[in-house]
Amino acid sequence: MDVNYQTYDRGNDILLAACDDHVLGKTLEDGDIQLEVKESFYAGKKIGIDGLKKKLKTCTIANLVGQTTVKAAIEMGFGSEDDVMKIDGVPHLQIIRI
Repeated sequence: MDVNYQTYDRGNDILLAACDDHVLGKTLEDGDIQLEVKESFYAGKKIGIDGLKKKLKTCTIANLVGQTTVKAAIEMGFGSEDDVMKIDGVPHLQIIRI
């Protein structure tokens, strides 16, 4: 499965925004919580899971949306299922490494 991503340099930090292909462009809602999976933030390039894992090793901040994308981060030890927020049934995980 393809993952959409963008990276952003923010001073000493590298922000990785990545999402599963099928959630790109959608607005996820669950009660008062709303997450827009905007193309302008998440899209730009596509990679497979191995490429995503390489990007996760180099970023200091990550904003991840979707089952495949979040699962890859958890498999690498970046968080656990307890850290995942589900919005409209879709996993969302934010990572900050210090």
